[in-house]
Amino acid sequence: MSDDAANSVTLRFLAAPMDIGHSGSVDAGTVLEWVDKAAYAAAVGWSKSYCVTAYVGNIHFTDPVNSGDMVEVTSTIVYTGRSSMHIHTVVSSRDPKGGPETMHSQCMVIFVAVGPDGKPIPVPQFEPSTPVEIEQRDHALARIEVREQIVNAMNAQEYTDAGTAERVVLRFMASPTDVNWGGKVHGGIVMKWIDEAAYVCASRYCGKDTVAVFSGGVRFYRPLLIGHVVEVEARLVYTGAKGMHIAVHVRSGDPKTREMNLTTYCLTVMVARDETGTSVPIPAWEPVSDEDKKLHAHARELLEIRGRAPGNRLPDHLLKAAGS
Repeated sequence: MSDDAANSVTLRFLAAPMDIGHSGSVDAGTVLEWVDKAAYAAAVGWSKSYCVTAYVGNIHFTDPVNSGDMVEVTSTIVYTGRSSMHIHTVVSSRDPKGGPETMHSQCMVIFVAVGPDGKPIPVPQFEPSTPVEIEQRDHALARIEVREQIVNAMNAQEYTDAGTAERVVLRFMASPTDVNWGGKVHGGIVMKWIDEAAYVCASRYCGKDTVAVFSGGVRFYRPLLIGHVVEVEARLVYTGAKGMHIAVHVRSGDPKTREMNLTTYCLTVMVARDETGTSVPIPAWEPVSDEDKKLHAHARELLEIRGRAPGNRLPDHLLKAAGS
């Protein structure tokens, strides 16, 4: 780990064989786990307190990370609120024997500093001093309104059993190996579960191998505790020219009760691939029930909101409907 600047942390390591997932390379869920760890290190280093993941912004997954690659994850604090830290995180890798470095993904992660009672506490304020730092701060500020619109749209949408689209539910118990440094399940593990559920849902729908190309609006509502029953529900809500838009809800609860609470929600876009790893068209999903139509419209609304974000050019496979 490097801490060349007080507001920045870089983790460097080799991608291990056990990091390889169903895609044949490092899965998006593992990359998200790395992002969460690096951003956590930056947040704790800045605030000098325990921190929790609050939000992970839009992240696009491009070139794959392979076993043996030298991975570099850099997290930089670019803006601070009263208790929140907005952290720009970049994941890149290269062959350790040499060759060019490839940037695989970047996103904004928001952590909140909390005290021993679990309530938010103030953090030192970050004051940008260079043109690059000012630009990054302004970019973070410009996205706050868009992020609030996305969160409000997600909170307003209801999901019931009236939907007819492909749907899967994974259930298991959060184990001690999932614990973070504060005794709870860390956000990176939760995002890994989200990727796994989205993969199962998308692959069942199209009958092909699938891989995540985008995750957005990952909102953490409450902590998930070791020993809780976990339910990860993934549901198809929209199909683009190649992308399958999967809404994922993570719920958890004490096994001694029947109460399950929403802990995390996000939207993930998966694409189908052939034997050569090339993305291929997928069957168009046509909404049937009223709920299907509402979820379809909800997915389009989120796309339109994200399309208005400063400097955000969404790929065609996200914008175009299947068959167009």
